[in-house]
Amino acid sequence: MDEHIAAVPLEKAYRLINHGPTTLVSAQHAGVTNVMAAAWACALDFSPPKVTVVLDKITKTRELVERSGVFVIQVPTVAQLKLTKNVGSASLFDTHDKLAQSDVELFDIPGHDLPFVAGCSAWLACKLLPEPHNQTTYDLFIGEVVGAWADTRVFKDGHWHFETAPADFRSLHYIAGGQFYAIGEALNVDAEQDT
Repeated sequence: MDEHIAAVPLEKAYRLINHGPTTLVSAQHAGVTNVMAAAWACALDFSPPKVTVVLDKITKTRELVERSGVFVIQVPTVAQLKLTKNVGSASLFDTHDKLAQSDVELFDIPGHDLPFVAGCSAWLACKLLPEPHNQTTYDLFIGEVVGAWADTRVFKDGHWHFETAPADFRSLHYIAGGQFYAIGEALNVDAEQDT
């Protein structure tokens, strides 16, 4: 594990995705591993921390999540723009070497049998909370966060520090049609009121 990766207390885990970034979802089962991009992921609850993510019926990742009962949501960076587009555009059903073609590097975190994507700024290890109606009707999956980590060069003391980190560490935000934005300028309401 990279020296810059540190555990995030579970009570602060929601902060890793509450700014609405595009995420990468990874899962594995029976020797098959996949990673996909997901723009519709968000924090759901604090204690225990929970997240939601939309996983379409046509994705291999969804099948892996349903079969394994676990998955990872991670926050890709500007440096991973091409990787994020590629894993979101290609299907493992059609491209059997999708992860190699997309230059995805995986790593392990002790105590978690999950595929973590290297180079991201945050990772949330999740246990699936089965909700068959939501999954079937809305493609909506709920996960309980059982572990959280972040890159200390951009997230420390329970907060993002995009304004002081290198620009390549900014999170991606998907709009449509292949268009992404990087998170922008930091604004502080209290500081604005003092001027």
